[in-house]
Amino acid sequence: MYCSGFSQTKLLSWNIENFGKSKSEASINYIANTMKNYDIIAIQEVVAGHGGPQAVARLADELNRKGAKWDYVISDPTSSTAYKTERYAFLWKTSKVKKIGKAWLEKKYQLEIDREPYFCTFQYDSKQFTIVNYHAITQKRQPETEIKYFKFLPEEYATLNLIFTGDFNCPQSHTVFIPLKKMGYESLLIDQKTSLKQECKKDNCLASEFDNIYFKSSKINTLNSGIIHFYENFSTLKEARIISDHIPIWFEFSLN
Repeated sequence: MYCSGFSQTKLLSWNIENFGKSKSEASINYIANTMKNYDIIAIQEVVAGHGGPQAVARLADELNRKGAKWDYVISDPTSSTAYKTERYAFLWKTSKVKKIGKAWLEKKYQLEIDREPYFCTFQYDSKQFTIVNYHAITQKRQPETEIKYFKFLPEEYATLNLIFTGDFNCPQSHTVFIPLKKMGYESLLIDQKTSLKQECKKDNCLASEFDNIYFKSSKINTLNSGIIHFYENFSTLKEARIISDHIPIWFEFSLN
């Protein structure tokens, strides 16, 4: 699967349900072991209160004990008034990528998007890309009413190579993604469920096609991608859901 001559970056994105002080040391250690072979981590659903940033710091400490040096940045709480405010986080291996400038919550659409996305620019070798970390409102509340504003972001940030990642609560087949696709954006995963059911039915443990990564294929080469069936390490889905109700997704890519 690897292309020789390419230098690559490995991004992992994970909605870690209610990531805060409720996560035990054992859970943090498990999460760190799941992430340690990636270069950049995008986390959704960091608790807005004091326990969220503390959990990210605990995770970074745990990762730092596993052989590489990591740094991290955490967003302010999202400006949601109608819904649940949260934070986002990025963690990265300092030997692999460099953070450029400050990360920021997108304020332009904060009235239209409950948990406005969190942008962070990274540099790999001499090339830069900007990850847009996002957690949509629930499917019941029609996330497409938020996602429709994403079509304005490539023009607004015309100089940036945007990679949209996170939990869209919406499948890539939805018509709301057509404008982005017309601009040359592809979805990393197709027909891939990423949220956990309450219980497995005949080895079928995944519920909905919610998490994904959208990127401009003219600027980014896909080398490899996938999901991590972390729940298979637990004897029941109930135990697995102590970690999260979503599975991690990952993207290994090079830059044109």
